[in-house]
Amino acid sequence: MSVPGKERLARAALTRLTEPGDEAVGRWLRKLGAARLVEALTGRAQPPPGAGPDRIEGCRRRAAACDPAGDLAAVARLGGRFLCPGDLEWPRQLDDLGDAVPIGLWVRGDADLRLWALRSVAVVGARACTDYGSRMAALLGAGLAERGWVVVSGAAFGVDGAAHRGALAAGGATVAVLASGVDVPYPRGHAELIQRIAEQGLVVAELPPGGHPTRSRFVLRNRVIAALTRGTVVVEAEYRSGSLVTARQAQRLGRSTMGVPGPVTSGLSAGVHELLRGEAVLVSDADEVIELVGSIGDLAPAREGPVVARDLLEATAARVLDALPGSGASTWDRLARETGLSRDQVLGRLYELRALGFVERTGERWQLIGGTGGAEGAGQRAGARRGGP
Repeated sequence: MSVPGKERLARAALTRLTEPGDEAVGRWLRKLGAARLVEALTGRAQPPPGAGPDRIEGCRRRAAACDPAGDLAAVARLGGRFLCPGDLEWPRQLDDLGDAVPIGLWVRGDADLRLWALRSVAVVGARACTDYGSRMAALLGAGLAERGWVVVSGAAFGVDGAAHRGALAAGGATVAVLASGVDVPYPRGHAELIQRIAEQGLVVAELPPGGHPTRSRFVLRNRVIAALTRGTVVVEAEYRSGSLVTARQAQRLGRSTMGVPGPVTSGLSAGVHELLRGEAVLVSDADEVIELVGSIGDLAPAREGPVVARDLLEATAARVLDALPGSGASTWDRLARETGLSRDQVLGRLYELRALGFVERTGERWQLIGGTGGAEGAGQRAGARRGGP
């Protein structure tokens, strides 16, 4: 299934005549269709209901430079295309945005956006991130890519760029959603990165070729990132951060929302911690992210502390070891009283502990090897001597 050429041309025109995410435009588009809406906004037909004269005049001025066929040719020269709702490649989860759904998406790259979006995760965060934030974003990007997930972000400095680079370095898939046209790399310092993403992944934008970013377009771009993916991970964000806009939009859309914790003294983690006090889930690596957004059975490995030699002892042997004083020695009879075991049981366990290197006998008394290190320390030293855990 493919959208007819006339509809595609009209939608391409609308991406130049209107701003992304305008719900009034979405309602008009739903009622009138793309071609009639173009005529209504440019004065060639009755204005749509509720459209004031200022809006119509603004659209007329934009229409003077509107060349949808030229825009389609321009993106084709870049090896790209313009996707519309109804195309086979259109990611249908974007329709969850209702009247704020994109009019269309300009795309660079060979991959199928719809298929990639089915297993995708957004990794977003602070532009002026710390070394910790950059490292965590890169590790998440690489870890998700290695497990067959697509990493989606906004190609900004800081966390976004680190997440993209992590995925690329792992030979994985990544999608950059821009607040500019797909032929306008922004920020300029990421021109090489965005070009690399276009070659190995996908670059996506709502604005037509040549479109430049503005503050409001960055904010509106974030809703696309949230809707396109199965979940959003925030790595470092202050209280007033565009990344939090993405996360909260993901929550409203019923997507998984996750946060990577940071130091409680860091202002760059304050926004993340606020999310974690609400509906967001704490994650520390790619496995934990996939456990939330993946299929049944995609479980993160159990988190356990290191196993020491004492952990492997049989229960009664561990009880005898616990009864020995941290310093000094104890008699056989006293250990029997303290453990509630028979004298023969205690004696058997003591000789087992002696063979394992936990205790030693001095005359009629028994003590921990090392004398003052305590049972746990003695057990760890014994394990180390044996080359055990």
